[in-house]
Amino acid sequence: MKERIAIVDGIRTPFCKAGGAFRDYEADDLGAFAVKELMARTGFPQDKIDELIFGNVMQPPHLANIARIIAVKGGMPIRMPAFTVNRNCASGMESLASAYNKILLGEADVIIAGGSEAMSNFPVLFGKKMREFLVRLNKAKGWKQKIAAFLSFRPSFLVPEIPEIADPLCGLNMGQTAEKLSREFHVTRQEQDQFALMSQQRALKATTSGLLAQEIVPIPLPVASSDMQAVDDGPRSDQTLEILGKLKPVFDKVTGSVTAGNSSQVTDGAVALLLMKESKAKQLGLKPLGYITEYSYAALDPSRMGLGPVYAIHKLLAKTGQKLSDFQLIEINEAFAAQVLAVVKAAASPEFCRRELGLEQPLGEIPLDILNVNGGAVALGHPVGASGGRLVLTLLKELRRRNQQRGLATLCVGGGQGEAMVVEVE
Repeated sequence: MKERIAIVDGIRTPFCKAGGAFRDYEADDLGAFAVKELMARTGFPQDKIDELIFGNVMQPPHLANIARIIAVKGGMPIRMPAFTVNRNCASGMESLASAYNKILLGEADVIIAGGSEAMSNFPVLFGKKMREFLVRLNKAKGWKQKIAAFLSFRPSFLVPEIPEIADPLCGLNMGQTAEKLSREFHVTRQEQDQFALMSQQRALKATTSGLLAQEIVPIPLPVASSDMQAVDDGPRSDQTLEILGKLKPVFDKVTGSVTAGNSSQVTDGAVALLLMKESKAKQLGLKPLGYITEYSYAALDPSRMGLGPVYAIHKLLAKTGQKLSDFQLIEINEAFAAQVLAVVKAAASPEFCRRELGLEQPLGEIPLDILNVNGGAVALGHPVGASGGRLVLTLLKELRRRNQQRGLATLCVGGGQGEAMVVEVE
């Protein structure tokens, strides 16, 4: 039997809407804040950490291998190696899985894992003609060649290629895949808005009660460093079903049901966690936040990527021999309300589980009263490289508060994948 991997502690920045409070920070800045605070809170010797692994999706061109930059800016020793992982929305959880494997294999004793994303600063690219123009201008020698290069310029070259969160394999953006699931599983607009409102209300309650503050480090705002951002700025105190009902569909304007209000928010944020073997933690007299016991990935049709958690959970339960009813709390990343509700319906559907998973019985029920109990990405936001780590951190904190033992964290992944991870506390 594999030894459990301890998560000694974890911390995250506030999650803030893109273009807002953190618009002047890059992903390496946010990651460095999380790493510094993790080290301060744990007091763990920096020279005893073997490696840092961070998830990041947008991969800023000026921040190659951003994990290494985060490590150095976060105060880690120069001799400590670091690498970046990218599994789209599961990148933050992929960093935990990578650390889990390296520690179990004996290739490292202690690893910092996490994720960071500054969606405020996604790269905007020029088209091919503009790039060719700049190359010609750069290579031009003498004033005649430079003038000739300048004269080849056309204003149309300046039209940017703004990245779209779309899947190159199926040609659909993520919202369109959610629309597809809403139709397949008959998830109504009212159901989506009710779920979105529940997420907002739970997140707001967890914020105002101080529960989420236990996992957040306040960040100084760069414009006025005396001001601090201490909370997630996504939860809305004035949200109602009436307000949600007035929002128009975004991805299918004629017959769609997915709106900005029942979708995850585009967000900046970072998370960092400290991992080691359970035996090492006990040897050092540490009291871990919790443990990773197992994880699984799965792949599926990219146009139905939102169902990734169902396939990943199926593989995970087959690997562990557990049942859905064995988990006291469950976190499913809320890419879209329609997507989460489709996962809930698919897991409980005998027909779906027989046809898609080859099971004689459905996976089981996912009760809403144990799902995302402190709100999810619809309210808190979805900084894609960090969300997987945030799910695990939030889940462990809540299990400890409730004196419960076992939780399940899972999320869908663009490109048609899913990931699920089992965590435990003492």
